[in-house]
Amino acid sequence: MELTAKQLAEVLGGTVEGNPEVKVTSFAKIEHGKPGQLCFFANPKYEQYVYTSRASVLLVNRDFQPKEPVAPTLVRVENAYNALADLLKYMSEQKKKYRRRRSLRSRIAWSAKLGKRVNVGDFVTIGKDCSIGDCTVIHDNVTIGAGTKIGSYCIIYPGVHIFPGMVIGDRVILHAGCIIGDDGFGNAPQPDGTWRKIEHLGNVVIGNDVEIGSNTTVDRAPMESTIIADGVRIDNLCQIAHNVVVGKNTVMAAQVGIAGSTQIGESCILAGQVGIVGHIKIADHTTIGAQAGVIGNIRKPGEVWMGSPLLPHRTYLKAYAKFKKAGEED
Repeated sequence: MELTAKQLAEVLGGTVEGNPEVKVTSFAKIEHGKPGQLCFFANPKYEQYVYTSRASVLLVNRDFQPKEPVAPTLVRVENAYNALADLLKYMSEQKKKYRRRRSLRSRIAWSAKLGKRVNVGDFVTIGKDCSIGDCTVIHDNVTIGAGTKIGSYCIIYPGVHIFPGMVIGDRVILHAGCIIGDDGFGNAPQPDGTWRKIEHLGNVVIGNDVEIGSNTTVDRAPMESTIIADGVRIDNLCQIAHNVVVGKNTVMAAQVGIAGSTQIGESCILAGQVGIVGHIKIADHTTIGAQAGVIGNIRKPGEVWMGSPLLPHRTYLKAYAKFKKAGEED
């Protein structure tokens, strides 16, 4: 897609400094910019590249004052980083063509209800009494179990499996291979040392504007629901167990594992490979560092924690300094 600097400024509410008719057709990092490309500058440590960039257009903060001559045309905005996100979203929306398509190689139950301009790819299975909202795109090899409800403007990528009875909101993105609603790891020990499987008859409820990464699994509950609230972002290869509740706008990086019946607060940040035991509560706005092991409740909102087992951030750093020093003395 081709845009001039003037058009970019109009889309982003910015101003042009330089040639308003210069055109861009792609994006690049500021250190790699070439003619015909747009770059952005928001982090001061990259300022050196502002003066050497060969990009045609450079997106900068409105208050940026260059110390040397700048070759690219500048588009000044309030926040260059946010403006880039807005521009990428705009470009993506322009490329989308919501059109009704139902592949002849898909299998859609007669009782399923599909909204306007729903796009169904090859080898998709949609079960009885399903409901799919307007403009949702379902890519190839997706399985949607009976009675599942999916909202509007969702994107379901290839190989996703959604079990019967799930509830998914609007504008949800499910990346390739993720599984929504398989049985949780519920087993009861028996006197003879064997295990008895506990049947899972609940479901998963996913709110609006949620994104779930490739090969992530969200287990259904034995009773009631596993809940992923509005605005949650989950990376690839995460495990969300039965009856977990993840609060609004919480994000978690790859390989996070959350055991059953744990409640994660709103706007939390869970870094990569965090492991959380079951049946605990984590307060709102909690940040947990990579590879941390959470074995108890976190009651105070807004704290930062690290380590395994978990410690407050400052305590962990002090303990690590002593631990490192002791190793060096040996």
